[in-house]
Amino acid sequence: MYHLSGVLRGTSHSEAWVVDGRVTFIPPAQKTTEVHGYVYPGLVDAHTHPGLSHKNEPVTDGEIRRRLEACRAQGVTHIREMGAQRDVAPVLRDGLPSVIRAGRHIARPMRYLRYLAVEIEPRDLPAEVVRQVERGDGWVKIVGDWIDRSDGADSDLRPLWPPEVLRDAVAAVHAAGGKVAVHTFARETIDSLLDAGVDSIEHGTGMTRDQMIEARNRGVLIDPTVRQIRTFPTIAARAGKYPRYRARMLAMNATRREHLAEFVAVGSNLVMGSDTAEDVAEGGLATELMCAAADGIPTSTIMAAASSAGRQLLGLPSWDEGAPADLVVYAKDPEADIAQVMHPAAVFLAGKRFPE
Repeated sequence: MYHLSGVLRGTSHSEAWVVDGRVTFIPPAQKTTEVHGYVYPGLVDAHTHPGLSHKNEPVTDGEIRRRLEACRAQGVTHIREMGAQRDVAPVLRDGLPSVIRAGRHIARPMRYLRYLAVEIEPRDLPAEVVRQVERGDGWVKIVGDWIDRSDGADSDLRPLWPPEVLRDAVAAVHAAGGKVAVHTFARETIDSLLDAGVDSIEHGTGMTRDQMIEARNRGVLIDPTVRQIRTFPTIAARAGKYPRYRARMLAMNATRREHLAEFVAVGSNLVMGSDTAEDVAEGGLATELMCAAADGIPTSTIMAAASSAGRQLLGLPSWDEGAPADLVVYAKDPEADIAQVMHPAAVFLAGKRFPE
């Protein structure tokens, strides 16, 4: 049993206890171990891929565990997996972060990264999303736009799906009790996504202010994946054959800070995701939070989106009486020094403390 004191973020309480693996605000009669610091509900990496392989061979059980342990070391207690070939459910056990699974990416042939997606034609999208929602924990991941190389030097980002197909697919997922997350970089894709009623926009680099406001009003989650967006110059450098696409990627990178500031200014429903797979130890959620701060998002907004506010948006408990004690503790305030996210003093998963 533990007594939590110091600064408890995301609640008005000044202290709490961990008893039988759960949060309580009722002091127990038994002796407790003192834990003092800056305490947050466990962080959520809302976009990572523990079961994903960039090769033809599937990721192994051991590699999945390594990735999940790396997430835990960064204070992550919950993951929203945004597409993977392997179902990680058989690998999960006590002491590892909980995973909200999303099945495989869904894309069109030759319109996404090799090996990752189920590749289908538009007519098959409504049936495929239902197959994928049944495989996971309610989320489906659709690739909304990608470079279309068929136009030669004029090749650029293009939407993958006709608007009416998107509407039918999203309706099918909702009828099955699921939610839809969509990868999108391009502005041209967003109106169709909003009209279709998608639940989460990943990246969203092309969104206008009006589209951001509409997404906010509709309750659509926005996952800015700042670390990933910072790679746009590298992506552009490899696109010498496609000058229009290259120019677009560089232009979005040039306005990255202003775009992120607009997300904050309009009150977007922000969650934080690292968009990592095998590189999670080097570039996981802690790195994502530091990149977001370096690009101007206020640290209080970042930490709330990664913990209490983000958990609420994803339907996860935080400081509720009797909720599982999924917590992260820092010796110093990460909202004063965001680098503190690299070194949690303690992480609790269902009341079990790490490091032990």
